[in-house]
Amino acid sequence: MTRAADTPTRAAGARAAGGRAAGSSAADGLDIDDLARRAADLVRDAVLGDLARRVVADCGADVGLVGVPEPDRRARAPEGMVLRHWAGTRADLLHDLAVPAGTGLGGRALAEHAPTWVPDYRAATTISHHYDAAVTAEDLYAMLTVPLLHGGTVHGVVYASLRAVVPFGDVRIAAVTRLAAAATRALAGAAAWSGAPDGGPPKAAAPVPPAGPPSSDRLPPARPAPLTRREHEVLRWAATGRTNPEIAAQLGLTCNTVTGYLKNAMHKLGVRNRTELALVARESGLLSPGAEVS
Repeated sequence: MTRAADTPTRAAGARAAGGRAAGSSAADGLDIDDLARRAADLVRDAVLGDLARRVVADCGADVGLVGVPEPDRRARAPEGMVLRHWAGTRADLLHDLAVPAGTGLGGRALAEHAPTWVPDYRAATTISHHYDAAVTAEDLYAMLTVPLLHGGTVHGVVYASLRAVVPFGDVRIAAVTRLAAAATRALAGAAAWSGAPDGGPPKAAAPVPPAGPPSSDRLPPARPAPLTRREHEVLRWAATGRTNPEIAAQLGLTCNTVTGYLKNAMHKLGVRNRTELALVARESGLLSPGAEVS
């Protein structure tokens, strides 16, 4: 979803002969600073809209959402945000939904400046339940939220949601966090270009949660548990579309053993089926030659 740009305004006041108005174009009198801010807004909307789509397309989420602090609240302690970008939704209850800081999972990430996740949003006891009706209308359960932080400024919060009760695997969390970090760098660059307050050089590192042991809804370490050599072999054959009997015949194993290895790999990577398993394995480099195994 991209917000339409306003019509540029003309520079006010008469010009001295042969002179130019400060900060304006000699050709048409457009306010350069104003144009830069509006262009930055277009870039921001494009980046955040693409982020919502890529959470679905690249990270295996069923629904991607991005909440954006309101323009007059884009400060170091924003009071809330509005869900302005989405992908994969079936209803419209989450569209343009206002989320005050501290409410729901996204509002908590906004207030605490830290990623959070729950395997079952509706049953979670660590968040408020202001938005259960909207979440239920989308048939969503597992949810991950990552704030887009740069220099202490919150540019937004990205949601990755699934229509199933599942724990978020480290690989999927790391994939969403990488997308959030890339979007944050682009937003910080747009802010710097437009002369906005958050114009410092973008940081390469993704936002990290506060120090200390992770709780059940905190972002765990990004590195997944390594696969064993057999799990890796079975995974590589499964990614080519081979059935369990075919893999068993190829590796000299029983079908039950192959099934066990695949289940272990799915559990370690936090996925629900063979399609997601192959997707996450490719994204994390597990199907490339020389991939690390234990």
